[in-house]
Amino acid sequence: MGFRHLAVLLVGVSAVGVVWGYWPTPTLPTDVRIDRVVVNKSARRLELLSGNDVIASYRVALGRHPDGPKLALGDGRTPEGDYMIDYRNLQSKFHRALHISYPSGEDVRDAHARGVEPGGTIMIHGVDDRFAKLGRFHTFLDWTDGCIAVTNAEVDQIYKVVVDGTPIHISG
Repeated sequence: MGFRHLAVLLVGVSAVGVVWGYWPTPTLPTDVRIDRVVVNKSARRLELLSGNDVIASYRVALGRHPDGPKLALGDGRTPEGDYMIDYRNLQSKFHRALHISYPSGEDVRDAHARGVEPGGTIMIHGVDDRFAKLGRFHTFLDWTDGCIAVTNAEVDQIYKVVVDGTPIHISG
């Protein structure tokens, strides 16, 4: 392959990447009722479900050490297990945020048995407004302290349709 062909290929791949990174977030139906949220850490996906139907799916960034369950405060891991969305923060440093009910009583007992604190304040959130122009590109890095991050447009959608008390399942 000559230099010219390689250059055309690189420009084409770059263009596709830019389109993906900034493609507008599809709108959700106005009458949607979300029954549960499912996060698959290995696939870097967050899905909103109504019954058995996936209503929306988002690529996510996770804690900076994404493999395995959260074991202790400061470990940079995203928890695994069954929790609930138990409150929201409209004034989050990361645009908007929905709090996940981690740690459970079991998480606290397990952490204390290991002689550590379990941590907390695990959220689904957007990105700091200074980095919002990165679009979906922020999801190529696991950069959070254990939270689940989406774009600001995506967290706006999630914030509107996921009510407090919605179950969330996070798997490895």
